[in-house]
Amino acid sequence: MRVAYFDCINGAAGDMLVGALLDAGADFERLQLALGRIAVSGYQLGTSKRNVRGMGALRFEVETATPQAGRHLRDIAALLLQSDLPRAVIAKATRIFHRLATAEGKARGIPGEQVQFCELWDVAAILEVVGVVLCLEQLAIRQVGCSPLPLGSGFMPGAQGRLPIPVPTVLELLQNVPVYDNGETGELVTPTGAAILTSIASYFGRVPSMRLAGSGHGAGLREGNALPNVLRVLLGEIEKTEMSSDDSSNEELVGVIETNLDEQPSMLFEYLIERLFAMGALDVFLTPVIMQRGRPGIKLTILILPERQNECRQLIFAETAAVGVRYYTVRRQTLEREVLNVQTDVGAVRVKVARQLGQIANLAPEYRDCAAIAQARGIPIKQVWQLALAQALATPQISGRPQKPDESDPAIMTT
Repeated sequence: MRVAYFDCINGAAGDMLVGALLDAGADFERLQLALGRIAVSGYQLGTSKRNVRGMGALRFEVETATPQAGRHLRDIAALLLQSDLPRAVIAKATRIFHRLATAEGKARGIPGEQVQFCELWDVAAILEVVGVVLCLEQLAIRQVGCSPLPLGSGFMPGAQGRLPIPVPTVLELLQNVPVYDNGETGELVTPTGAAILTSIASYFGRVPSMRLAGSGHGAGLREGNALPNVLRVLLGEIEKTEMSSDDSSNEELVGVIETNLDEQPSMLFEYLIERLFAMGALDVFLTPVIMQRGRPGIKLTILILPERQNECRQLIFAETAAVGVRYYTVRRQTLEREVLNVQTDVGAVRVKVARQLGQIANLAPEYRDCAAIAQARGIPIKQVWQLALAQALATPQISGRPQKPDESDPAIMTT
């Protein structure tokens, strides 16, 4: 199993996390292309190599040309849902946003949904959060660990005056996380960095026993006093000695909400489903049922992160005729997934690949790509589907055959 360990020797910020992952091998051009699918503008991405106290590090830079309007959590979720990014990326990024909104709201004494991220959630922060998720998926990381975090000290300016460091939002985010004083002053862990790490890390502690496969260093803007202002990531392989052949590396807890509806006009379901996905639902589906006295009805089922179940229930009561819901948590196991970009004779198509224990379990061309090509060229969609599937089966990543010198390597984006 491929793992990543973040060594936060002098703190953590979103740009440092992305920089370290890019320095460790994630591809910047692929990252830039994926981030371009988010409907935000007025920014420019770049990277630069830095020498920090004799250490080579990569700086991930987001330059914004104009001030950005403040956004609420629902605005962030809608942007991601409309981005056509892989569903797994959207779910993980939305979970980070929700965690930060909840912590910021608690620090301010208001609900997280009312928080307007005027300062924290500009375009740069959105790109950094999604960038970390995309890089981890690109590097096929299945587990993340992190070192204890240094808190920093001193004061920093805020909207209502000077705030003590760490700021209240960071303290909320770092509940139950090991922290310490490394002697440095200033803001070492930003709210963005804290939200990312506490959402993706499965543990905080020492470096795990692993076969080291690579490393990367991300540079920050702040000048360290005694310590270099860098964050490093270690990549490695851990043998699955304690795992059964079923492979539980992708297991997680998810929330399930259900309700039976017999007075809901069918044309309103489309709007409801869009609202649920914008909220961060992992899946939504409808099942025909026979209710009491033989009346036909629809069972609405939503899969969502456990911490968002309450918000989801409120939406159901507001947008449907439901007078009650059932909710519980279940364990979900998913296969390792990636997206393979293949070039056919009629155009480029993304093909979703699912693996179990490293073996191909399923291949599925992206419907929207096939439909667009079929409509543009006036050919049957099944023909495009078959061409994409045949091309995917012939690629080295799927067939296992060596790549010829004249063959181009199709880009892969894990999901």
